Amino acid sequence: MVESTESPLLIQRRGALRVLVLNRPRVLNTLNLKMIRLLREAVEEARNDDGIWLLVLDGAGDRGFCAGGDLKELAQAVRQGNLARDDAFFREEYALDLMIHQFPKAVAVLAHGITMGGGLGLAAGADLVVATEATRMAMPETRIGFFPDVGATGWLFRKCPPGYPEYLALTGYEMVGPECVRLGLASHLVPADRLGQVREALAEEATGLPRQRGPAAARLRSRLEEFAVHGIPANPELDARVAKHLAGKGTVREIVESLRRGPGEEVWRREVLERLAERSPTALTVTLRLLRANEGRPLAEVFQREALAAHFMVQHPDYLEGIRARIIDKDDQPRWRPRRLEEVGEMDVSF
Repeated sequence: MVESTESPLLIQRRGALRVLVLNRPRVLNTLNLKMIRLLREAVEEARNDDGIWLLVLDGAGDRGFCAGGDLKELAQAVRQGNLARDDAFFREEYALDLMIHQFPKAVAVLAHGITMGGGLGLAAGADLVVATEATRMAMPETRIGFFPDVGATGWLFRKCPPGYPEYLALTGYEMVGPECVRLGLASHLVPADRLGQVREALAEEATGLPRQRGPAAARLRSRLEEFAVHGIPANPELDARVAKHLAGKGTVREIVESLRRGPGEEVWRREVLERLAERSPTALTVTLRLLRANEGRPLAEVFQREALAAHFMVQHPDYLEGIRARIIDKDDQPRWRPRRLEEVGEMDVSF
């Protein structure tokens, strides 16, 4: 466990290793604008320091690496009419994520515990993402009237098997432990009680790493194999279902119709339909449009399109209503506008 102090970001220097510790454990290390700016400054400093060969992102506390953006702060800005603050948050968060993707040195993320939304955005650009049995990964944004952003509508296609970009983004399917590795969002599964050894191994390896990111990452991956759990089971039945019903579909209504008509798999299909039904119809529609538009596109373009979508969605009534129902009042009774997929028109998702 990494200890907490007052600063929202702790910076640890160990020879050629630089460790950035997200330090808001009481709120699951959620990101606010101050933390994002501190992270961007620290990442930039590490990039320009010739003595740093490895960058590691970690989280304070035992409950999570990062649960995403601080939704209460974001919602408060919208209620106060301060859309510029939310725009700045998303713009600077996406710039930070892109910096990590383009970082010239090896990057590792210790994704113990809850790692969702913006936490996955930080991890997506890393060479090594270490999950534990307690790791829970998800992109649950459609449940609060938003969409999976931080580049996910682009990089999910590079990481996941067919159909899973749509499945994860639309339903918020939660991956626990081994599933994070199986679906491509983590590189290693390590028992939580061996994380201390992993941290020491990374520190030992940092000084002698190759200067090029690719060879450095390969060496680190090999080193961490001694701590990793092997033999993660496949799940061909789920893979086939997900690909069959979600891959390549042009609209959410097509997905829903496929799930309704499909033979067999009745329990699973009903569960997926129920998850879709509780989500914002507008957010679902925006999400699938972004997935179709951003598949295979350069990440910088993905982030630009997501920034436009974020500006649109925070002004949509479903955003504040979703945060109210799921985060603030917790009555789980959001009143979406419109309420049904069939009622979402072209103008409703024009951004």
